[in-house]
Amino acid sequence: MANGRGRKAARVVAEPRVTEVRLPPLEPFGGGGLEADGDYDGVEFGGLDLGGQRGAGARFIDCALRECALGGTALTGARFVDSVLQGVRGVGTDLAGASLRDVEVREARLGGVQLHGGVLTGVLVKGGKLDYANFREARLTDVVFEGCVLTEADFGGARLERVAFRDCVLRAVDFSGVRMADVDLRDAAELDIVRGVERLAGAVVRPSQLMELAPAFAAQSGLRVADGP
Repeated sequence: MANGRGRKAARVVAEPRVTEVRLPPLEPFGGGGLEADGDYDGVEFGGLDLGGQRGAGARFIDCALRECALGGTALTGARFVDSVLQGVRGVGTDLAGASLRDVEVREARLGGVQLHGGVLTGVLVKGGKLDYANFREARLTDVVFEGCVLTEADFGGARLERVAFRDCVLRAVDFSGVRMADVDLRDAAELDIVRGVERLAGAVVRPSQLMELAPAFAAQSGLRVADGP
């Protein structure tokens, strides 16, 4: 019986199901600006300044955005399917309510990106840095954050299922009201949770991480730890 209980307690967390994006031959973007509700299929946006443009509701299928500036770009409700965002950068990119399915985000440097209410499915976020990213009320399923830095990311009220943080730095992360299932934090290079530490049910951490989180757990429960023996 003891062995059975041990096996149950040590159940391996389910791995995110993320596949490599394989793009077909792409046509270069013909110029001009993004269009609201525009349809982009098999298009490559390379080294363009798309800052401040309005592409709300646009659909990007089998597309690549490489080394593009997205500062203040409005992409609310946009859809990205089987696409790659490589080296995109900017402050205040608005992807609120956007849908990303089978997407790779590589070496992005985004500040204050708005993804609240978004739906991310089968997404790889590799390398780069996201400062003040807003994932509030978003749904993340089969998502891998790998080798990236998340500073003051806000996951308040979000739902995370089969999400892994691998070799990532998480600084001052907010998990308030989050719901988790099969969330793997064991390989996080740094794990600093400022709010919502009590919402980690459904996640797995290493014993050493649990010790590091002990002060946050104590503060949440109102437990005071006295100095001295």
